[in-house]
Amino acid sequence: MAKTYYDPADLKKFGSITELQKVMGEKFFDWYGEVFKPGALTAREKALIALAVAHSESCPYCIDAYTDACMKKGADEEQMMEAVHVAAAIKSGATLVNSVQMKNQLEDKLM
Repeated sequence: MAKTYYDPADLKKFGSITELQKVMGEKFFDWYGEVFKPGALTAREKALIALAVAHSESCPYCIDAYTDACMKKGADEEQMMEAVHVAAAIKSGATLVNSVQMKNQLEDKLM
């Protein structure tokens, strides 16, 4: 099988980023771990948010990790897909709302 740029096995290497910058890497992982602890949001809700953001950011590693996390935390397929649709709607809306800037420029230049 041909090797591709994205290799799912690379996700397991994520923790090794501390080898290149120990202090900042460890601080990142400490903070990251704290972020995903239950608080005002449950761990399941945070995993669904992470899954949505993973899709919005087009990160295949995050999609893999948070699909798994969502399933382990009890989210079902419908909830996961709905979270992805929320991300898609926000990303689309953010793209479209910026057209107001284009309209403003057109009005300034054409009037």
